Parts: sequence; structure tokens; C-alpha cells
Amino acid sequence: MRICSLLPGATEVVAGLGLTDELVAISHECDYPPEIRTKPVIIQSVVDPEESSSADIDQQVRAALRGAGPLYRINEILLRQINPTLIITQDLCGVCAVTPKELQRALSEIPGDPHILSLNASSLDDVFQDIEMIGTATGRREAAAGWILELKARIEKVRTGVAAAPPRPVVCLEWLDPLFSAGHWVPELVRLAGGVDLVAHAGTESHEITWDNVRLAAPHVLILMPCGFRITRTLRELDRLTSRPGWKDLAAVRNGEVYAVEGPAYFNRPGPRLVNGLELLARLFHPSRFGMAFPEGAQRIT
Repeated sequence: MRICSLLPGATEVVAGLGLTDELVAISHECDYPPEIRTKPVIIQSVVDPEESSSADIDQQVRAALRGAGPLYRINEILLRQINPTLIITQDLCGVCAVTPKELQRALSEIPGDPHILSLNASSLDDVFQDIEMIGTATGRREAAAGWILELKARIEKVRTGVAAAPPRPVVCLEWLDPLFSAGHWVPELVRLAGGVDLVAHAGTESHEITWDNVRLAAPHVLILMPCGFRITRTLRELDRLTSRPGWKDLAAVRNGEVYAVEGPAYFNRPGPRLVNGLELLARLFHPSRFGMAFPEGAQRIT
């Protein structure tokens, strides 16, 4: 089998099912586990997040969605050369990755007839279904089922650990300029970790909010998880928040509970490491119930 994965989360699943050797191409965002990083990259973004500000990236994305041009380029020559038998893509978000529609022209040039597996996760249950679908498509159904049971056991351990704790009022930001709440599975993670999301609802898309929305919500915990940004990249634009009126008056700021987290690893992508993100949030919200150890993948903003 020759597998082409255009989604970071799916690439993690393929590798986790022991199929790294059968992975013949990945997207530019696929970076985990480390052993897949030498695989040929078949997708490139036209937006460079390292050279553009959050506001500039937002404008480029909005322009692309209006039809000004694609956000991603497919290496059609490489696609023909590798001639994959399975291509894993998504149809949830036109911003996050290549969609099946964008693949159509490129696929018309492939001599074979690859199976297209399109994923559409917006919740943890959807992620488990995706793992099951990938397992079925690759002949690893039993391994996928066992993995799902392990992930669910970890979720139950967190749920039990915070069951008697008062829920923490939380706001999670998926973009800083303009401000976006974190949607889809993030409010679900917040709830399972012993919090309550004040500006978003589970299963709904991330949406633009105002600074007044954040101030009026009065979160006790503020989590910064800009889509695609590592912590170091988020910190470069922290002034997008700290310069706003009333920043120092937020309860989360006064209490020292503003955190930047590794968004791509644990929150932005639908994949198995969302469970790591859940465990991370639980330790931030209720540290006394989890040994007081500060979680890896988070940094306190002071």
C-alpha cells in the first residue's frame, strides 16, 4: 500500500498503526512522529506564517476564501510519480488543508485509481471514528480498536479526576488578530478537563469574537492556542492582547492564569494527541488533583 496523507492528524494515526514504511507522501504540516519528517512533502502553503503577522495571514486567508487564489499548492508531478493507492484528506475546513475538490484536477493525471478517504472530525468521537476508518482502510482495524480503547481510558481517568471539582471559567483563543474563539473539539476538551468555555460551544466552528466578548466573559483561565503556532510563535504577538484596554483587569491576568500552549501538537488538529491536550488542560485547571506538576506543552504568561 502507498499512503499519501494530507492531514497531520491522519499522518499520526498512520504512523501509530505501524504503517510508516507505507507512507509515501505527507503535507507541509505533518511533523509528528519525528520519523515521518523525511517523507516527501506533496502540499505547500502559499502563506508563510513565519514571515507574516497574524493580521496579514488573516487577510490572505479571507482573500483566498473569496476566490482570489488557493491557499495550498499540490505537487502534481510528485503525486503522479508516487501513484498512491490511498489518499487521506478532509472536507471540514477549507483553511486547514486541501479538500477533496482541490484534489480533483491533480487526481485526473494519476494513472491509477487511488482510494480517497475524506475525514470530517469536529469532536472526540469523530476523531475515534477517523482512527477506525483509517484502520479499516489500511488493514489495521484491530490495532485501531485497541488504540481507541486506550485513548478512551485516558479520557475517563481525567473525567474521574475532576468530577468533584468546581468548573473553571475558561476562554480559549485560536487567533489573536483578529480574535477567534477555539471551536470544534476544544470546548469539549475544556469541559472534560473540568472547565466551562465561556465563548464557544462544542462542535461549532471557530468564530471571530471581540475584545469586549472576552472582557465581559471574565475568564479565570485564558488559553492561547493560535492555529498552527508553536508557543514561541505565539509569544511574538503577545502584545496583540497585552496592549488592549482592560488587559490587566482580567481575572486570569490578575491570578497568573494566562497560558500559551502548543496548539498544533495538542489542540488545532483532529488526531489522537487531542487526548494529550485534554490531560494538559486538566493539569492547568486543577493542578492539585494531578500532582501539581506543570504540564509540558504549556507556558505561563506573566
